[in-house]
Amino acid sequence: MTSQAPGGRDPRPVVATDPRRTGGSGRRRPGARDLRPLLVAGLTAVISLSLVLAAARFGWLGPDVGRGDGFCEAARPGWIRQPANTCSNLAFVIAGLAVAWYAADRVRLGLTLGAHPGLATAYAVLVVLLGPGSMAMHATQSDLGGHLDLLSMFLVSGFALAYALMRFLHRGPGLMAAVFVVAVVLGMAVHLRGGSVAVLGHLGNAAFAAQLWVAVGLEVALIRRRSPRQDVWFGLASLATLTLAFVIWTTGQRDHAWCNPDTLLQQHGAWHVLCAVAAYLLFRHYAAERAAGIPDAGNRGAQRQ
Repeated sequence: MTSQAPGGRDPRPVVATDPRRTGGSGRRRPGARDLRPLLVAGLTAVISLSLVLAAARFGWLGPDVGRGDGFCEAARPGWIRQPANTCSNLAFVIAGLAVAWYAADRVRLGLTLGAHPGLATAYAVLVVLLGPGSMAMHATQSDLGGHLDLLSMFLVSGFALAYALMRFLHRGPGLMAAVFVVAVVLGMAVHLRGGSVAVLGHLGNAAFAAQLWVAVGLEVALIRRRSPRQDVWFGLASLATLTLAFVIWTTGQRDHAWCNPDTLLQQHGAWHVLCAVAAYLLFRHYAAERAAGIPDAGNRGAQRQ
């Protein structure tokens, strides 16, 4: 219950925030934002995009060995071998920057991310890196580019798995960091071992999918636990978008009847865009975590009693 402030001051409830954002007064300045997440993600985008474009231009990643040529688009002459599948990866950079912009308002980060805001910045950076990582393969079709593509994928699936397990076990970022490293190393080990599986193709894709499904299972368990309260709709929207992306991905193979190698409207490009949307929606699922009984909208902090 709020009380009328003396002296005719605004009686509306005060939102409790970080004193660093309020000048020590305890009252949040309207529009105050911590732009460090956006700065870090923005620098990551500029540096990584510059490096991958320079690598493609000057051949730093090695010769074209046809990596990624199974994703329908015909290789063009010049230093960007698959322009549609390359440029569509900018969607990941945009999604990562959108995550960083949202994370700039710490009050909106929810229970766990609010306590560990560095994790939100880390996630923004990893989503940004998905773009240049995939570009490295599609722009050059080099062997090293293919490894960077899978590495960027395991960075995100490793985060999703580690973050879900940290919350499931009620542990801190130390455990998450250890699980993250193990997930990335094991994923890359499976990828480098080689081999193929039905539908998914390369064994590395199967390892990536397995990590995501374990993360999904843990998120479902957290939702069923009910405390803290997890958002359902953002999580479902992320999963539905990723499922649609995978369906489209299966039609973007070189041997599929719908494959048109010479068009710039490639199904694999749509896969990139939809996966970027799914990554952003997953972050919104994370940020919507609330203590049981705390509303999601319009009440982003504790009200003064």
